[in-house]
Amino acid sequence: MVVDEQTPAGGSVDRSSTPPPAPPAPPAPPAPPSVDDDEPAPELVWYVLKVQSSREDTIRDALERRVKIQGLQRYFGRIVVPTEKTIEIRNNKKRTIERKTYPGYIMVEMELNEKTWFTVRETPGVGDFVGAHGTPTKMPPEEVEKMLGQQTSKDEKPTPVKIPVERGDRVKIKEGPFENFEGTVEEVIEARGLVKVMLIIFNRPTPVDLEYWQVERI
Repeated sequence: MVVDEQTPAGGSVDRSSTPPPAPPAPPAPPAPPSVDDDEPAPELVWYVLKVQSSREDTIRDALERRVKIQGLQRYFGRIVVPTEKTIEIRNNKKRTIERKTYPGYIMVEMELNEKTWFTVRETPGVGDFVGAHGTPTKMPPEEVEKMLGQQTSKDEKPTPVKIPVERGDRVKIKEGPFENFEGTVEEVIEARGLVKVMLIIFNRPTPVDLEYWQVERI
């Protein structure tokens, strides 16, 4: 039997229909840790890393990802593969290419501490910091300026092609119908990217025009 209880106003309250009390609200999540405003800003310094040659861009990208994943962005600045634009001539056609200034190396701006050192060294493809006896050496200011100057001048006029042989040099042909022949440079035609080489063919000296990339000095 349900007993009605009289209210002060003379009404009654049916306890069988009274809703249960609401559960307590869950506690608020803890606030994320904040960086101490009094903590000094990191001292970013340029260092040189030895890396696997021909993989400089891939290794730079991998290092940037590791820095971001581990939340160490404030301890890193720029990570640079130094390059410069130059003109290459092949098959009598000029084209602008971007070549690496220091193959096998990348430059990184960072504060060196235990976490950042480990992050760099554990990145696949990174060999070691450049420095004596395994101690990372800071880049001299003049080297930093030179490297950064090359990066900021990328949009300027490309450097003309440089042919690495001179008249009188002995050369060996690396490619083409005269591959493995040896001869002497008679003339260098930089405007066309050609090298005139005197070869001995059928026991007779014969001048042959070759593209500069087909020969190497011996």
